[in-house]
Amino acid sequence: MYCGSDVATHDPIYVSEAPGGEPTGSFCNYACLQSHVEAEGLTAGAACEWSPQ
Repeated sequence: MYCGSDVATHDPIYVSEAPGGEPTGSFCNYACLQSHVEAEGLTAGAACEWSPQ
């Protein structure tokens, strides 16, 4: 529970760090997931490089 809301009363999103693994986190909606990602800086330094060549 990221925001303190009861996840069961929503359409929850479960996050796992491994494909097919047990959920390691749960969020009541995508807004809470996005807030968590931003607060933890989980996208800092992550980038895909693309070149037309």
